[in-house]
Amino acid sequence: MANSSEENKRIDDINDINEEDYVPYVPTKKRRQEKFQKLLSQRRIIEPQNNVEIDDEVEDTVKAGPKANVSLIDQAVEVKKQKMLEDSTKTDVEKKLEEEKAIMEAVAQKKLLASDRELAKGITYTKPMTTTWRPPRHIRELLPEEHDLIRQKYHILVDGEDIPPPIKHFRDMKFPPAILDYLKSKNIRRPTPIQIQGLPVVLSGRDMIGIAFTGSGKTLAFSLPLIMFALEEECKLPLLRGEGPIGLIVCPSRELARQTFDSICAAIEFLTRDSYNKLRPLLCIGGISMSDQWHTLSEGIHIVIATPGRLIDMLEKRKFNLDLCKFLCLDEADRMIDMGFEEDVRNIMSYFTNQRQTLLYSATMPKKIQDFARSALVKPVIVNVGRAGAANLDVIQEVEYVKQESKIVYLLECLQKTPPPVLIFAENKNDVDDIHEFLLLKGVEAVAIHGGKSQEEREFAISSFKEYKKDVLVASDVASKGLDFPDIQHVINYDMPKEIENYVHRIGRTGRSGKTGVATTFINMNCSEQILLDLKHLLKEAKQRVPPVLEVLEDPLKDLKGGCTFCGGLGHRISECPKLDAQRRQQLGNISRGGGGERGGGEY
Repeated sequence: MANSSEENKRIDDINDINEEDYVPYVPTKKRRQEKFQKLLSQRRIIEPQNNVEIDDEVEDTVKAGPKANVSLIDQAVEVKKQKMLEDSTKTDVEKKLEEEKAIMEAVAQKKLLASDRELAKGITYTKPMTTTWRPPRHIRELLPEEHDLIRQKYHILVDGEDIPPPIKHFRDMKFPPAILDYLKSKNIRRPTPIQIQGLPVVLSGRDMIGIAFTGSGKTLAFSLPLIMFALEEECKLPLLRGEGPIGLIVCPSRELARQTFDSICAAIEFLTRDSYNKLRPLLCIGGISMSDQWHTLSEGIHIVIATPGRLIDMLEKRKFNLDLCKFLCLDEADRMIDMGFEEDVRNIMSYFTNQRQTLLYSATMPKKIQDFARSALVKPVIVNVGRAGAANLDVIQEVEYVKQESKIVYLLECLQKTPPPVLIFAENKNDVDDIHEFLLLKGVEAVAIHGGKSQEEREFAISSFKEYKKDVLVASDVASKGLDFPDIQHVINYDMPKEIENYVHRIGRTGRSGKTGVATTFINMNCSEQILLDLKHLLKEAKQRVPPVLEVLEDPLKDLKGGCTFCGGLGHRISECPKLDAQRRQQLGNISRGGGGERGGGEY
């Protein structure tokens, strides 16, 4: 009964509701239509034919578009026909350039080359690092035109803001007498073009991209300033246990890291003899026991020279940190930040906690790599001595057609061209071992080096070759970048590499420091047409003799200036770039393996 009375009371309350307060339900579609009509009534519709304003009471509907009665499929067909009509009016060159532009945009790196902390917090640096070094007064007082004349004399191209002046003598760079004595002991009397401009730039604290041909003295251009910076910090406040480093140099191979470490140790030895504070460099590469350098780790490190794999391992294990590091140099930087190497570099950068001076050096650095590298630099200065990727003009390049089965026999004849030492390059490890065994059977004092050998074997081969205990070094491309063999007169390419960049680095092992060298390269039908065209253009650029077998190759780039914007090769465009194709295959391989590809950033 109680429930019945409550229900009757609810019914009476509903009946008492005023009909004027009742709001009926309006469907969503109708509400949208009414809202549209209300907005439409607030506009003035203007007829384009006679510019007469018509009140929306006269015309309260919107005229349909010109293609309102045309289906989307027909519209798509019409757009396609229009595009085909436009393409038919374009020349083949214009179509090619548009295609290349689309490819470059597709492969362009979108993520900035910076540490994860800086990317996450949006930290950007706008001002370059500052140092206490200044050029001498008589250099500063020279007019800009006089600086330009010096650059023109030494064929130095520069780009950037507030570029420090070039300096033609080491003594004007304010190096201490001990460093000048070290340079004299190496028979280095005057700076090379990359050092004339590069050393003042680095000493001023500026970020830099340095591009110069092989054997031009790039190592000194970054190692001497780093030694000076470390010495200054040590004099101000000596490093204690667990502190450091002040500077970091990253190299793509163990041999190059060892060579850089040895040269820095030699310079430090001259400073120590002259009663300067003792600097402690650390070599951080795979294949060596870090316990041998434990005394350096325990006392504080000033300079670290490393390959990416071992460096990341040491940072992850917190053997040292980069809290005080203000100097980062990537030697052979195009390899360091190229596809497959980028993530290792980014991983290393994530350990920096403050701004650092960043230097990138290489003999081959395509524009694509330069543009990407700028994202890690602050108002960089680009110093270019010659075209990026050009061959050393001090090397006489000889190209010979040799059948595959005759190459190893013809090798003995080529060894007679010049006295030892001679360097022989082969593309794969098996060929290196076969050539080495063949030379030993023929009584030639030879050693071999490739990535499959132990670190002890690799160091023995390099040291015995440099000390003239062995006449021939047979190597893979692991020895092609950065290694300095000052007395080599002859380099033999047993096979043509798959990328023209590797060819430039290989032949650059001779003709160093102003000396003349010879490079002999075997080619045959196994070589791709693209790499042979690259070689043909490289020979023409260096004013070398072009053999008939290359001269008869048809050049598809007659109407297009320049070469590949991706790798810098002169005989092909980016659409046929073998390096880009190889990287795409590597990416697809990593994807098919679930992203578990090999580490790309140099050696461990």
